[in-house]
Amino acid sequence: MLPSDDLGPIVSSGHLASGAMPALSEFEFALTMTVHAFQRWMLRCMTAAGIPELTPMDVLVLHNVNHRGKAKRLADICLVLNIEDTHLVNYSLKKLERLKLLKSGRKGKEKTVAITPAGEDACKRYAQIREQLLVKSVLATGVDPARLSEIAAAMRSLSGQYDQAARAAASL
Repeated sequence: MLPSDDLGPIVSSGHLASGAMPALSEFEFALTMTVHAFQRWMLRCMTAAGIPELTPMDVLVLHNVNHRGKAKRLADICLVLNIEDTHLVNYSLKKLERLKLLKSGRKGKEKTVAITPAGEDACKRYAQIREQLLVKSVLATGVDPARLSEIAAAMRSLSGQYDQAARAAASL
């Protein structure tokens, strides 16, 4: 038995772990650590890819618009990324257009955005660096890709629980 085994779960807020499900607080702390590490990674990787002035939101939006190479609407980007505040995404879209990584267009009356060749190149460089530094490192740990997919599915399911709880809290 490790010394930490008798200390309980690793959490950032003991008062939240004292309820009926301490493991949820443990998950939240791990998620917080993962989000911050992931955001740090996105910035460093995109900087290494030659685009240093982006925020984590900008990087997410850029990759989403690049996905499948077809034009996207603001509402669709927000839906896929589960972002409620459209102004945040709109700000990123304008910034990415100024940097010539995206271009705007129209589909009927709606504004769309599409990846530019410069944006596609940035995403390709990011992907190459990701393969070299992150994927290679994760594979070296021996993690089972199927297990990683199971964790991702569980996290998507839990995101629905958090969304539902947020709606309920908004009605209080």
